Amino acid sequence: MSETVREAMVTAPTMLLATESAQQAGLILENEDVRAVFVVDDGGGLVGVLTRKTLVREVVAAGRDPREVQLREIAEPPVFTLDAELSLEEGFRALEERDLERVPVVEGARLVGVLSRAVVQRRLAEDEPPELDPDPGSLVL
Repeated sequence: MSETVREAMVTAPTMLLATESAQQAGLILENEDVRAVFVVDDGGGLVGVLTRKTLVREVVAAGRDPREVQLREIAEPPVFTLDAELSLEEGFRALEERDLERVPVVEGARLVGVLSRAVVQRRLAEDEPPELDPDPGSLVL
């Protein structure tokens, strides 16, 4: 049985409700390890994605008050999502074809995780059989 996207995804992506403020997202994005915040509705449905670049363009450069701007106003709709039950190989192929580093994983419309190309590459490499030495007699002890 082949592995699914669900088995390789990060299950706790950084997310905020669509009604949260841009200021709240900015506080989270201060952390260098956080590249994006996923914006969801009350039911966990994916509304969009927010990055530092979006925050700067839509709030800071526009002269808007980050305490007053709700994330639903500035979140960018996701370019692409993956279904949690998709095979991991198909998910990886989709990431490669679209040259994406990470993609939201959904179940219906609800955000359930994020699939990272780097994680999938490591996981697929672990599953590959080790390469055999073509000339076992060349082994020097």
